[in-house]
Amino acid sequence: MENEKYVYHIVTRKKMSLGQLINFDKNQKNTLYRFFFEREQRNTKGEDFTQILNSSFTSEGLNMNKENAEVASKYMNQTIRAIREVVVEMVRLHDYPAYPSRLSCLYAAKSYEDGLKWKEIFDSYNRNVLQIVKLRVDGNSFEGDGNLLPKEDGAPFSQKIEQAREYWKGNVKNELPELLINGNIEVVEIIDDFSV
Repeated sequence: MENEKYVYHIVTRKKMSLGQLINFDKNQKNTLYRFFFEREQRNTKGEDFTQILNSSFTSEGLNMNKENAEVASKYMNQTIRAIREVVVEMVRLHDYPAYPSRLSCLYAAKSYEDGLKWKEIFDSYNRNVLQIVKLRVDGNSFEGDGNLLPKEDGAPFSQKIEQAREYWKGNVKNELPELLINGNIEVVEIIDDFSV
């Protein structure tokens, strides 16, 4: 849906300022994209996951030191999340092309109360919340339920595609509401500043 609306955003990386303008178009990538698609996992020797795996097989089986096991674990976690986002994006492009992409949007909440719920979640993961800001948005939005996203497991891709279709049907149960926004965005109020 396209029109002007007010929403709330949890700021975690770099503080926002009053009057700050953000323009999210379909070519702009967000932090989620950079985190899952541009990060590289390597050990101190510069070896990636495949190189580590190939050099870790011995006659007794798989043998990895702590550093290589950590690199492998981070790579697998990042990859399974990247796969989830690719599946979700594939379904969006096919079935709901007018909705904002999860990889090229700003995440927000419809209400301050929902924003506080996200702050609690971020706090539980020791993610540093800097601010809660109010935004004026002139653009597209989609409200989904984060609990409907494909699971981070070894389920078949056909099941993940069905889970993505359920996500794009919209927020029904309101378990973990997330609002995807794009277009012209302006910071109109700094509601909370937790960095002071």
